[in-house]
Amino acid sequence: MDLLHSPLHDRHVALGAKLAEFGGWDMPLEYAGGGVLAEHRAVREGVGLFDVSHLGKALVRGTGAAAFVNTCLTNDLTRIGVGQAQYTLCCDEDGGTVDDLIAYLRSDFEVFLIPNAANTAAVVARLRAAAPEGVEVTDQHRDFAILAIQGPSSDEVLKALDLPVDHAYMSFADARVAGQEITVCRTGYTGERGYELVVPAASAVEVWDAVMAAGEGFGIRACGLGARDTLRTEMGYPLHGHELSAEISPVMARAGWAVGWGKPAFWGKEALEKQRAEKTVRTLRGLLAQGRGIPRPGMVVQDANGTPLGEVTSGTFSPTLRQGVALALLDPGTEDGATVIVDVRGRSEAFTVTKPPFVQPSTKES
Repeated sequence: MDLLHSPLHDRHVALGAKLAEFGGWDMPLEYAGGGVLAEHRAVREGVGLFDVSHLGKALVRGTGAAAFVNTCLTNDLTRIGVGQAQYTLCCDEDGGTVDDLIAYLRSDFEVFLIPNAANTAAVVARLRAAAPEGVEVTDQHRDFAILAIQGPSSDEVLKALDLPVDHAYMSFADARVAGQEITVCRTGYTGERGYELVVPAASAVEVWDAVMAAGEGFGIRACGLGARDTLRTEMGYPLHGHELSAEISPVMARAGWAVGWGKPAFWGKEALEKQRAEKTVRTLRGLLAQGRGIPRPGMVVQDANGTPLGEVTSGTFSPTLRQGVALALLDPGTEDGATVIVDVRGRSEAFTVTKPPFVQPSTKES
């Protein structure tokens, strides 16, 4: 199958990007002249610009659209107001995770969704199949690009473009840049203060160029999905296919905070309530290396006696901490602070069980 290209593909090629497949899209992994470590550092210390146009986009529109979405996805849309966004999940009836996504509440009549690239079609199909008369679900995956401006200097870059920066975390505002109508979302996946711009695909190049020009004085750096992964792992943020999947429920991923337990209905409610009550499933924990071991997905985690406790779901070298960090699904009795052993390519490496994030986030700072 031919890979899909972002509207910014030519810009990435011109910047010497190393490209890789993500959810069926050919996307930048890292750029020439620095690579993942330099890009990671730019976001933690200054500002970075990501193209995340591979992420899905879908619109649920019609009379009662918000109420309909609320009967399907896990979180409770009534907790937020118009102009706000919410992290939520789409589950199977057995509690498995079809996808995690962000819901943007535009009105009772309209909800804009951003699922993951590979799962967009499945989410749209499920919503369409369940939608009542008068509610339309539209796949807008190719209609928009998404640019993520992330880091302590992100406000300065947006101010240079005369874009709004005073709205609260997990809210959004409509604006214009380079003559284009866009939506400015106070969201991100790095743990740093930042924004995501939802831009018509035809305008993506003009907006990208404007952001890069505005950020030049602040040392802005184009960043690939390699740095995005190290940044999100330091925060303990889940990635579908690793910490969430058809076999890994929100309860197992410790994402129960994104479940509206008091709602009368949502997909997977009965199964998730059972898992929550019984407390017998493996749950997501953090692992911090005591030595030089770098954990990777699929590596076995054991206790000091060699008894298997679970396995690593995501693991990397933390550029900020300069040591290995991991997320792992472990038996529920495993205590924070315990020392566990990870088989790192035939070597027994000691790790400390901890609660993420590994690095203090600044997403909600005003």
